[in-house]
Amino acid sequence: MNAAELPAREAMEFDVVVVGAGPAGLAAAIRLRQLSPETSVVVVEKGSEVGAHILSGAVIDPVGLDSLVPEWRGEEVFDHTPVTSDRFYVLGHSGAMRLPNFMLPPLMSNHGNFIVSLGEVCRYLAKKAEALGVEIYPGFAASEVLFENGAVAGVATGDMGVGKDGHAKSGFTRGMELRAKYTLFAEGARGSLSKSLIARFGLHENRQPQKYGIGLKELWQVAPQNFRKGLVQHTMGWPLGNSTGGGSFLYHYGDNLVSVGFVVHLNYANPYLSPFEELQRFKTHPLVRDTFSGGKRICYGARALTEGGWQSVPKLAFPGGALVGCAAGFMNVPRIKGSHNAMLSGMLAAEHLATALAAGRAHDELADYDAAWRGTPIGRDLWRVRNAKPLWSKLGTFAGVAVGGLDMWTNTLGFSLLGTLKHGKPDFAALKPAAACRPIAYPKPDGKLTFDRLSSVYLSNTNHEEDQPVHLVVRDPALQKSSEHDVYAGPSARYCPAGVYEWVEEGGQPRYVINAQNCVHCKTCDIKDPNQNINWVPPEGGGGPNYPNM
Repeated sequence: MNAAELPAREAMEFDVVVVGAGPAGLAAAIRLRQLSPETSVVVVEKGSEVGAHILSGAVIDPVGLDSLVPEWRGEEVFDHTPVTSDRFYVLGHSGAMRLPNFMLPPLMSNHGNFIVSLGEVCRYLAKKAEALGVEIYPGFAASEVLFENGAVAGVATGDMGVGKDGHAKSGFTRGMELRAKYTLFAEGARGSLSKSLIARFGLHENRQPQKYGIGLKELWQVAPQNFRKGLVQHTMGWPLGNSTGGGSFLYHYGDNLVSVGFVVHLNYANPYLSPFEELQRFKTHPLVRDTFSGGKRICYGARALTEGGWQSVPKLAFPGGALVGCAAGFMNVPRIKGSHNAMLSGMLAAEHLATALAAGRAHDELADYDAAWRGTPIGRDLWRVRNAKPLWSKLGTFAGVAVGGLDMWTNTLGFSLLGTLKHGKPDFAALKPAAACRPIAYPKPDGKLTFDRLSSVYLSNTNHEEDQPVHLVVRDPALQKSSEHDVYAGPSARYCPAGVYEWVEEGGQPRYVINAQNCVHCKTCDIKDPNQNINWVPPEGGGGPNYPNM
């Protein structure tokens, strides 16, 4: 069925449409209804339920929650374990050196923070939003931005029941148009619609390239004797080399639960590197391996992180809409925290939206929102750490962390000797040809402490309707063979944390296989492909991971 044969979509009208039921989108919806109870607000979420696609460490700074829902501390809400011990280590192959807490910049302290499941936090916020009259539609992926006279006029959800061949199946249902006076995009890192809007409106002009990382996480139920409730532990160093940025987190919370994760900055150079395998190697280090003895791995997932910070935040407003949260790039990388800024940005956008709607405005540019954020707690949070990422990239991990720490100390006092450093080239351009790099021999998984990708994807509860168009679009298959395979030795088979991509030999020739049903929606392929030849678009609504408590 081609576009001319499709029936017209039904349309619904709202004052504000929010794309994405993460911390930023839900905070915006709640704040709008708090300020203007008559404002009609709808949130559309591609996950099967709120929280299904939410993955974070997560140690949260409660400043956003405290401002949005002050009563949360006195309610029966999600599990929130206060941080009782905060440790930072530098790892070698078999040893670890702890950095004294007094050496770390004050902003790095986790005193007063909480270990949580961010998915559970979002489910709590969704209930708060619905109690205020916000409509939330999970299981519907916003797949298209609607425009009128050059301004954003809402979004359309994807059609359901389309086969791999692009033709309608027996259960075909046309998507819905959600039209609005303003639309907020809260899709998280590298959202497909946000990416298209940044390009269409030139929102990244005069900004540094956005930088990214991939964060991989496992959730374990550990033996009681290995549990240290409230312990927050971070490391840098092994198993990564000095020239590859990243590090680990280990959080003890709830009922003998441990979140263990690994972040790899996506400006790494060696195409043979596998972030998934680096997480598996990390767990074998003497500092942490005993934590998992007698325990059980119960969930796994991965997602991209925005790491550019202050220099890379695009222009936030455009006619008819705005970016909030990680779609805008508000993560504080040294603190490994973004949910507090996501909530604060959603609230800030909502306040400017409420003013615009009260004045009878529609489809114009919320210029005041874009002008305001740098003077808010969001801006102050990112300003103090703006040089950390560039220093890590330029000087390597060890020297970069040392000089970056000193710069954060001086920024605490209100100045920096370095000014504001630049990031350099985008992450995809950092990859070197395979001929210039050494392959990495990763050990085989033991099935007890270390695991393979497919058994891990199983724990993410990922599911897609198999008979649907592939949502990982390779623009030029010939280029994928001549460059991604022949020059870079097929890095997509390694950077993907879910086993989506494979190069297989058929008749003596390599063939590219895309196992789209495995996709956990991390977007790493969209970011790291050396030719920007892979475009991630939303699959049928409700597809993807179903994280219960990540």
